Amino acid sequence: MLFIHYPKCSTCVKAKNWLESHGKTFESRDIKTENPTVEELRLWHQKSGMPLKKFFNTSGMIYREMGLKDKLPTMNAEEQLQLLASDGMLVKRPLVIDGDTILIGFREKEWEAAL
Repeated sequence: MLFIHYPKCSTCVKAKNWLESHGKTFESRDIKTENPTVEELRLWHQKSGMPLKKFFNTSGMIYREMGLKDKLPTMNAEEQLQLLASDGMLVKRPLVIDGDTILIGFREKEWEAAL
């Protein structure tokens, strides 16, 4: 299981604590220093079945500064993937990748059901 997070994010800390308290073994990766690649994001997007917009950290400063709320609808999937891969802080976190299971953000009930 891969756990991608931002160590200074309180939600990510809660998610990490949840994984540990539930005895889950995982590899930890800091999204700011090692952001996901286009290939990883493409694969996770396909496996998740979720809209690509769900992968964006819509509450982040960079998202707002770039005006992505208005720009995303006019961008194709490849442009969005390239943008996400350009800066880990644009990606919603935490992310859990466990085989074909892709979890974006931390919602305890969803994690309990999926993991």
